[in-house]
Amino acid sequence: MDQVSATSLMGLWTGVTSFLPLLGAFLSDAYIGRYWTIAIASIFSFLGMASMTLTAWLPQLHPPGCGGSVKCLTPTASQLGFLIMSLCLVSIGSGGIRPCSIPFGVDQFDPTTEKGRKGIASFYNWYYATFMVVLVFTLTIVVYIQDSVSWVLGYGIPTGLMFCSIILFFMGTHVYVFIKPEGSIFTGLAQVAVAAYKKRHLKLPDDRKGFYDPPLDPASVVLSKLPLTNQFSFLNKAAIVTENEIKPDGTRLNKWNLSSIQQVEELKCLFRVFPIWVTGILSLTPIIQQSTFSISQALQMNRHMGSNFQIPPASIIVISFLTITFFIPLYDRFLVPTLRKFTGHPNGITELQRMAIGIIFAVLSMVVAGLVEMQRRNQANNDGSIMSVFWLTPQFFLMGLCEAFNIIGQIEFFNKEFPEHMRTMGNAFSSCSIALSSYINTAMVLIVHRTTGRGGAHGKPDWLIDDLNKGRLDYFYYIVAATAFCNFFFFLYCAKNYRYKGHVSDDEQDLQLVVSSDKLLDV
Repeated sequence: MDQVSATSLMGLWTGVTSFLPLLGAFLSDAYIGRYWTIAIASIFSFLGMASMTLTAWLPQLHPPGCGGSVKCLTPTASQLGFLIMSLCLVSIGSGGIRPCSIPFGVDQFDPTTEKGRKGIASFYNWYYATFMVVLVFTLTIVVYIQDSVSWVLGYGIPTGLMFCSIILFFMGTHVYVFIKPEGSIFTGLAQVAVAAYKKRHLKLPDDRKGFYDPPLDPASVVLSKLPLTNQFSFLNKAAIVTENEIKPDGTRLNKWNLSSIQQVEELKCLFRVFPIWVTGILSLTPIIQQSTFSISQALQMNRHMGSNFQIPPASIIVISFLTITFFIPLYDRFLVPTLRKFTGHPNGITELQRMAIGIIFAVLSMVVAGLVEMQRRNQANNDGSIMSVFWLTPQFFLMGLCEAFNIIGQIEFFNKEFPEHMRTMGNAFSSCSIALSSYINTAMVLIVHRTTGRGGAHGKPDWLIDDLNKGRLDYFYYIVAATAFCNFFFFLYCAKNYRYKGHVSDDEQDLQLVVSSDKLLDV
């Protein structure tokens, strides 16, 4: 397959894979539950990986090798169709596993106890650390086997491991905690919007007695009621009780005319999270930049270790993964308990503070990357000397710290701040952040490439030319750093005005005390 076709196919597959978790999250939260979503998705993923192994194994499923020929044969329609089918199966599997794995793990802890809350915080850290170990294994051993031993074995090993993971998953069925789905999660949100619009001309009551606030359903996964807040107060009108809207048994006559306080506050949760989610998309851009152009840098650096071994350029990113793998246990076991003594917060610092620290590391990483590239370029152009590829270590180390703070902070934040019956959807948002960040990254590259490329006629080649010694990749890194720096202040603004789920301001708390006093007087 030619490079353009391969790139287009991979781009399409990456986009589909990144957005399918939204569908998987919806089906999980609304209908089939997290356990069965993971189970079914795992089978799809295994079938896809097994099919990929067959494409490398059976001669009928792939074109013949080039054999030294300048022009290689392209795959037939049936061969390409089988490959696309394999990728679709993997995408379907990923769409179910990605959004459900973390929420299903969190379901196994009791959030009403101190031990359970600490266990959840540690789970996020160890989950991501394990994920990094798998990536290191994939980018080193598996890639080496695919390049130097056999593509069949290179695909067969992950397929076999996937089969083993499915067996282990089903073996734990009798000890899992299961959370039942509660129907369409979007219907309740839409009902709030419709009811608020219908009652937009009504005046808000002076106290909480005028709002519909039934007790929680004992069978619901929601463990705690959310207090009514004044933020986005226009939505509060959806819970105003008017004449003939309540049945004698206390239930609503029409759910599209009257919503509960709980439903109103759940929609507000989404409104509050959205700006933080946008900043998270921009926070991921430096990480994606490092994983692309750093390979081009490595190709023009000395990658030898000893006289017989040369580091593959794509493997240099392992430094970032190793940083995360070793730092997270230190953070979880030593830093968190130490910070907890000073802050009193069970996690040491809040999720938003953790994300902010990650953005700072992203800025520092891009600045260091620009300085290293400037030095590499100057040496190559002045005296022809080649820098060691290990000069890229500082920027990857800083980027690893960025991921350890920012990405894990995002995962924990979304899982906590989304309504309890929408946690899977919250986790899917992280996957969408990666997809949208990739598109922003592509847009930045194209804009810089086309803008700076106009100077080619004046002896100034564009910054992102293939020959890095003639380009100015360091300038591009500085632009990314500046963008991340601006995003940091945007994040601070959003974080300062953010109100955590269930938090009540002083004014609202005073009002609730007045309402409680009125109820006592009535008694």
